[in-house]
Amino acid sequence: MTQTSQRPLRVLAAMSGGVDSAVAAARAAEAGHDVTGVHLALSANPQSFRTGARGCCTIEDSRDARRAADVIGIPFYVWDLAERFREDVVDDFVAEYEAGRTPNPCLRCNEKIKFAALLDKALALGFDAVCTGHYATVVLKDDGTREMHRASDMAKDQSYVLGVLDEKQLAHAMFPLGDTLTTKDEIRAEAERRGLAVAKKPDSHDICFIADGDTQGFLAGRLGGPAEGDILDEEGAKVGTHEGAFGFTIGQRKGLRIGHPAPDGKPRYVLDISPVNNTVTVGPAEALDVTALTAIRPRWCGTAPSGPGTYTAQLRAHGGETEVTAELTDGILSVTFTEPVRGVAPGQAVVLYDGTRVVGSATIATTVRRERAAAAG
Repeated sequence: MTQTSQRPLRVLAAMSGGVDSAVAAARAAEAGHDVTGVHLALSANPQSFRTGARGCCTIEDSRDARRAADVIGIPFYVWDLAERFREDVVDDFVAEYEAGRTPNPCLRCNEKIKFAALLDKALALGFDAVCTGHYATVVLKDDGTREMHRASDMAKDQSYVLGVLDEKQLAHAMFPLGDTLTTKDEIRAEAERRGLAVAKKPDSHDICFIADGDTQGFLAGRLGGPAEGDILDEEGAKVGTHEGAFGFTIGQRKGLRIGHPAPDGKPRYVLDISPVNNTVTVGPAEALDVTALTAIRPRWCGTAPSGPGTYTAQLRAHGGETEVTAELTDGILSVTFTEPVRGVAPGQAVVLYDGTRVVGSATIATTVRRERAAAAG
């Protein structure tokens, strides 16, 4: 798979301060491109973001990125995108949870920040492409169009969170790590050979803008603090209380604080979240089985598909694939699963694939449970 044309490009390398983006920038420079490094300042107060080399928005991260750029021998800048990040990612995250949905902030950051705000600024300054350390592959076809495919190493593939990129954005995207059949240890070894101090830096986890990893506490501080409500079973009987429906996600099992066991003695899971009346409904695992969904705001990595088609779908960043049929009608994507799947929540992204090719992404709006589908039939 060929990612870019052979001519040298002016490349803006987004450097988070981690090992992947540093090696990606180094590879782009080694390939003969004219590379400039940039670190995105995404918080008005970087010290409030995760510390200890766990995030991608801290003061330490910007310093690590600068040191890596110095070793590679490329110019380096810090760009302040904090206000745009707050509006498009943080505020969106809070609003989605408030509405009872489960957002993916990394996907939104790629769509709105790295390949919109950053890319727009890069193009205005005369750059040809934005380079990141994501694991995915852009293929240049004979007709000049581009496709995005999964990374060569499925264990590291990140195409799910890049499925929101459209054809124009793909035309200016560069992922030097995507076609590399190497383990993360080998990437770290490469960084060490290159003299990059981030070689042993831990990977980032969780959500970069939640400093202590306490998502429920973060949301409570922005949505008015604890708001006690009822936890109900499928029949509507009260089985417990909670301190805010926004603190739950579909499929959640832990932290339900239910006072007594279910009649069948089996664990219960979150089936539904209703922010209107501040209730959370729980039930058995089999009640989570979803047979179909509808999704809104589709974004296509190329031409939008016409008519019904058979694809595979991925429903979470580290989830597997499942066979589906899908059809776009009046801007609404209808997806039917060959076999029921669990843990599907409104607000998540469904990403469609044709083999390794990313077809596109859409935001899940509604789901159809197995029982409801049977009842409708």
